[in-house]
Amino acid sequence: MAEQQRIVINGGKRLEGEIRVQGAKNSALPLLAATVLCSGESVLHNCPRLSDCDAACRILECLGCKCKREQTTVTVNASVISGTEVPTPLMREMRSSIIFLGSVLARCRSCRLSFPGGCELGPRPIDFHLAALREMGAEIEENHGYLECSAPKGLHGARITLSFSSVGATENIMLAAALSQGVTEIHNAAREPEIVDLANFINKCGGKVSGAGGSTVAIEGVESLSPCEHRIMPDRIAAATYLCCCGATGGELILTDVDSGDLRPVTAVLEQMGCSIYTYGTEAGKKGESNIFINLHRPLISPGTIRTNVHPGFPTDAQPPLMSLTTVASGTTVFVENIFENRFKHASELTRLGAKISVEGKVAVVTGVKSLSGAELLATDLRGGAALITAGLAAEGISKISGLSHIDRGYESIEKVLRGVGADIKRI
Repeated sequence: MAEQQRIVINGGKRLEGEIRVQGAKNSALPLLAATVLCSGESVLHNCPRLSDCDAACRILECLGCKCKREQTTVTVNASVISGTEVPTPLMREMRSSIIFLGSVLARCRSCRLSFPGGCELGPRPIDFHLAALREMGAEIEENHGYLECSAPKGLHGARITLSFSSVGATENIMLAAALSQGVTEIHNAAREPEIVDLANFINKCGGKVSGAGGSTVAIEGVESLSPCEHRIMPDRIAAATYLCCCGATGGELILTDVDSGDLRPVTAVLEQMGCSIYTYGTEAGKKGESNIFINLHRPLISPGTIRTNVHPGFPTDAQPPLMSLTTVASGTTVFVENIFENRFKHASELTRLGAKISVEGKVAVVTGVKSLSGAELLATDLRGGAALITAGLAAEGISKISGLSHIDRGYESIEKVLRGVGADIKRI
């Protein structure tokens, strides 16, 4: 069990070598949910081996689908959907499990789910999902921790304006609208690259989605979708994490199978801090899979103020590993977190290593120090765990990190990846 394991890092070792970046977790999960819409066998290539993806496959099997994994290829046969309820234990395993609501409701016209993570209804993002589906004709009741959803006559198109450009809500609406009657418009839609990947999959299956990647997405419902083969996009957050790990150790890495255009908000900051970054395989800063070379041969300097924001702003998921990098950069860095509350939980753990960080509300101020020292650390969330690994690589001495179940949700054998490029790191 990951809860009984720890990652042990003997820090101060320079990273050098090549990393193939995994498929995107944040794209794989909605794509796995989208296979429910297709009567037949869908094939997803480049699907990362993560605990969240395993949980999504268990949800699919609970619905009656047949799932098979061979290396990084997952095959889902959704010819028969024999169930429309996802039990609480499965919903609790994956916080983004609400993404199955739109696809199951569209295909089966009914669905019963518990609140993701066992939460009572209240988090605003879930409210966005439910309000949108109600506009599309869904009847939703909340009973004893469960969402009872039905659309006896099927879902219909609607003009939906999101008060916040929620990625999950945008994806759920797209999934629900793909088999609805009429046209659905999403205004103030999320613009993240993962939205584009989902739209590409739906369109390959015979759907009609336009405008993905912009602020208005239109989905014309069709009667049925046919399965297809699709390659999941590269994981831009995993790539950003490894770039920060390289900078933290003064290393030199090549990242392959990445999209340099998607990473530009992060690489621009790293260049500002003193890293040299080159892209080849596609035109620098443009869309398309490519390779990124990064090295650092001079002292890191503070990038000033970092404000997280929805795409194309600086991604909130890349904030924690970047904060670790700024702890050893000269000067003061101010982080303003505009997406999630309580996104600075890793800050108190970083101070155990000797980092100087003060947090007040949505602002964290980091004053760079000359060096960090190893310590016992606890990961309390996925990206915070990545921050601790980044800092542990930079620190002098031994760091021991527990709470690995969080890290395993989003990084495919992170200790093996880093050990392959020179880190002294192991899982015990």
